[in-house]
Amino acid sequence: MEGLDTLTRSLARRTPEQLAALLTRHAEPLARRPPPTELRGLASALWSYETLHHLVLHLDHPRLKVLATAARISQERAAQDAPGPAAPAPGADYQSLMAHRLSFAQLATAPVPPEDVLAALEATGAARDAAESALRALYDDALAAPTEDGAVVVPPRTPQLLAAHDFGLFRAEAPRPVPDDPAGPGTPDSAVPATSPHDESRAAAATLAATTDRLLASLATQPAALRKSGGLAVREIKRLAKAAGAGEPQTRLLLDLALAAGLIALTRTPAGITALPTSAYDDWLARPPGQRLAPLLAAWSALWAIPTHTPFGETPTALVRGHDRHAPALRHALLATLATVPPAAGAPFVTPGPGTVPPGLLRAADWHRPLAVTAQPMAEDRAAHTLDEAAYLGLVAHGTLTPLGRALLTDPHSLDEPLADLLPPLLEQAHFQADLTAVVPGRPTAALAALLTSAADRESEEHAVTWRFTPASVRRALDTGHTAGTLLDDLTRASTTGALPQPLRYLVQDAARAHGRMRVLPAACCIRSDDETLVKELAAHRALGDLALRVIAPTVLVSSRPPAATLDALRAAGYAPALESDTGTTTVERLPAHRTTAPAPTRDPQAPLALARRLLGRTPQPGEAAATGGG
Repeated sequence: MEGLDTLTRSLARRTPEQLAALLTRHAEPLARRPPPTELRGLASALWSYETLHHLVLHLDHPRLKVLATAARISQERAAQDAPGPAAPAPGADYQSLMAHRLSFAQLATAPVPPEDVLAALEATGAARDAAESALRALYDDALAAPTEDGAVVVPPRTPQLLAAHDFGLFRAEAPRPVPDDPAGPGTPDSAVPATSPHDESRAAAATLAATTDRLLASLATQPAALRKSGGLAVREIKRLAKAAGAGEPQTRLLLDLALAAGLIALTRTPAGITALPTSAYDDWLARPPGQRLAPLLAAWSALWAIPTHTPFGETPTALVRGHDRHAPALRHALLATLATVPPAAGAPFVTPGPGTVPPGLLRAADWHRPLAVTAQPMAEDRAAHTLDEAAYLGLVAHGTLTPLGRALLTDPHSLDEPLADLLPPLLEQAHFQADLTAVVPGRPTAALAALLTSAADRESEEHAVTWRFTPASVRRALDTGHTAGTLLDDLTRASTTGALPQPLRYLVQDAARAHGRMRVLPAACCIRSDDETLVKELAAHRALGDLALRVIAPTVLVSSRPPAATLDALRAAGYAPALESDTGTTTVERLPAHRTTAPAPTRDPQAPLALARRLLGRTPQPGEAAATGGG
């Protein structure tokens, strides 16, 4: 337990702000464990096998090589100082074999002088500086801890995690990706893209904003039902893809991002589990275009899945919780590698086709995240789909990162400014034309889009959005409560000229004259009885006033309340009704089974600092007393 004591003392020397930064960086793996109540509990959580397994995936080559080297030397010295039991005799039982494998000598660690680690790395000059910087980074992330005399202590489980991997010689600098055939066909040295990465990113962001808007609007109109086995059925994905105007892989991607960003949620209903927008969707609609995309891109950077990638033999689906913990590290490695490619030299690194990636790109990406790129199965296929997703999201273009991609690589949670440069502000007015169309030369505000959609049919989704007014679409607006006067007034205020074409006015007025000439009576359920006297008695009964009973035939009443409430009211008044199905047979009633969805935990931005102060024994500052958890 000496290693945990060393780490605990190291954590105790940090300021509350430094400890809070550590808690924030490691929020995801720590959230899978109970919040620590003392520093030693935090140290134990950080050096647990599950947490370490997650954290080492996000180490680059220098840090991983230094950690693996220190762990190897540490284990060797621990074995010398405290030799384990003799190896079991041939034919020993399973328990004896495991006892030897997990003996103290196999798990123990001993402090290692940093000079020994640097000597084992054969690091000199700039490489030595890089190794020392990597060791300091390991200290900052609590993946190693310094003793009082400056020696290095590493987690006891580290050799088990890293022993099977060969990281080669120490490489201080990230390699530049070199194409296998730089002068190959289709990638001549003189080839210069017609558009810049910024232009490509602008076009992709505009398409992404419009597609996401249509997708969530369709989901709000008609929630999607999930299969009993989990995930959306293929027919639901096809329906949503058609409504969004996107391919099925892109639709699956956007659904998973919207779920991760909290814009949609899975809700249990009597018919099963459905996906529909949350209350955060209403706030999202009121934001500028750039701020709408920011949470989706941040969610993509941390998503434990590659939504557009479906392994062979599996059915493509969406809204299934991902279990691919390597996906975020793979994304970072690919983006970090492309960040080193100048825009003019990116052509050789454009994905040549579905499921393929230039090998030179993967070899370079290995340096950034050695355990998450080529060390994983289906490396090329997974990387190709990741790059396709990045291009669709406007992060990659012409084989290099766009300015938006560089911003995401720097800080996934600070994208508002670069996105504001890509997407123009929303338009609040439209051009109404004599051919009964309304054109918005850009992205409309939520209010303008809602008004036009309520009274017209959307026709196109290019650089300008077009709606067409028809008698049926105007009747739809009248059905929602508009009159001819209120609809014309709202449309006039939305007109860029402050006036409406005469054909549109005539259309609205003609539709209004024909609207409402017949009436549909609202009724939640009916009550029928062959006893006409009983029907009259029920209609006049004061205790049944809440049902608003009305006689529509000598033997039929209509109630404004649903069948269950009507039955309860009749029985409370002393009657004995029976429930009847739509086929006329008596229905056997069963007690309802009520269910509710547990509220999702909210993450307080002040929680890491409040927890850090408590762990260090500091007095919480005002506003932090109620913060709980590890962030």
